[in-house]
Amino acid sequence: MFFDVLFGFIVYFCRKGILGRIIALDYGKKRTGIAVTDEFQLIASGLTTIATHELLIFLKRYIAEEKVTMIVIGEPKQMDNSPSESERFITPFLAQLKKTFPELPIERQDERFTSKLAVRTMIDGGLKKKQRRDKALIDEISATIILQAYLNRN
Repeated sequence: MFFDVLFGFIVYFCRKGILGRIIALDYGKKRTGIAVTDEFQLIASGLTTIATHELLIFLKRYIAEEKVTMIVIGEPKQMDNSPSESERFITPFLAQLKKTFPELPIERQDERFTSKLAVRTMIDGGLKKKQRRDKALIDEISATIILQAYLNRN
């Protein structure tokens, strides 16, 4: 009964165009990990890792093809909650992103320890040491962790 009602609400909101994917970015100077939700915004999955200089081109194409309702970007912080040094690279990108997609809300999500959690996830998943050195995979998993943390928070 409960799941039937829940499914009914989900179908209703999808038909009204309210639900759509949330995309998350683990922004880096060289590479950016990307994760995305399903259209019901229930499950976070890794999508890809892309060279940061190609990120806006990728996002324009992806957002044109998929219904995206929000962008979440990792917010690097120090242990005392002050911004990390890498925030200086993210701030100009945020301005560019807001200009390119003015209709999409942009949220930030604390990304402390996501890289360590990503490596831990790889170890727990049984990946070999050579596979765990793949920084692109670490960035994609980090983006997924950022997105899942955002979903859990909301």
